Amino acid sequence: MAANKPAAAGPHKLEMGAFQPCVWGDFFITYNPPLSQSSEMRMRERAEQLKVQVRALLEDSKNRSVADAVTLVETLERLGINNHFRGEIGTVLRHVLNEEPEFPASSDDLHIAALRFRLLRQHGFWVSADIFDKFKDQTGNFSTSLCSDLVSLLSLYNAAHLATPGEDALSDVIVFSRYHLEAMRNKLRPPMAEQVSRALDIPLPRTVRRLETMHYIKEYEKDESNNGPLLELSRLDFELVRSLHLKELRALSLWWRDLYDNVKLSYARDRLVENYFWTCSVFHEEEYSRARLMFAKTFGLLSLMDDTYDVHATLEDCYKLNEAIQRWDFLQNNSAYLGQSLN
Repeated sequence: MAANKPAAAGPHKLEMGAFQPCVWGDFFITYNPPLSQSSEMRMRERAEQLKVQVRALLEDSKNRSVADAVTLVETLERLGINNHFRGEIGTVLRHVLNEEPEFPASSDDLHIAALRFRLLRQHGFWVSADIFDKFKDQTGNFSTSLCSDLVSLLSLYNAAHLATPGEDALSDVIVFSRYHLEAMRNKLRPPMAEQVSRALDIPLPRTVRRLETMHYIKEYEKDESNNGPLLELSRLDFELVRSLHLKELRALSLWWRDLYDNVKLSYARDRLVENYFWTCSVFHEEEYSRARLMFAKTFGLLSLMDDTYDVHATLEDCYKLNEAIQRWDFLQNNSAYLGQSLN
């Protein structure tokens, strides 16, 4: 808070216009979505047909190897379409958990072991990190033959970031795999060069899933072994969700312009689009549209309140506003309790 002067000295004001103006202007208000209503309907119909095929793949994966099952689940997640198959994916992963395969100490199996470990932990299934011990020699170090296996190292690096507090062995795995990935970084070709670079910047379990999907679709379509229905569904879904995001941004931009311009808030940050991007990094799926709108508005108002404190408020004003907010919480809690009692 910037209110450093005594209350009696009057409001402590920052220099007006200290924040850079919004770079987006009226772009999202005037932007015309590329999808017409009829084309969107056709895309949705085709997507439903493809979902039937993908569900059949997931059903069949229960009768196949652990490697095939976890590879399919990872592909669905990186293509950004796993939210359409939550129940089926949960069934597949429970099957994978119960299989408890014995992995020989080879590089190919390290990749699958790491992939299995990461996916199970991401979905809330506990699996011990002891699975990686069999890939180490008598000195407790990973075999030297694994140090040049890019795919296994990358899978191991991403998996180790699912460590829980106290799992020091996985912290050592991160150091080990990162060291060797960094050593190979400038010698790689696409698409592995881009995947390694992204992971070293932000590990896969922590990355913004929507951005990863945008990159991975382009990489997957160049893979000669890609699955046609998965690729087509991911493209359709990406465009449909993007169209919805643009509609939400237009509605939010109109709301914010009415608040920001008409109420004369030029002293505050004009960062609604950035707030909305944050919400998309948390939940980008279609079914969370209402939540995104609510979060973006809430963060916009919090940002506005913060700047109002900094620019206009004295210390006495800050205390009064804080007291008012605390009373609001008290009234809200009591209103909720009263509502439950009446019901």
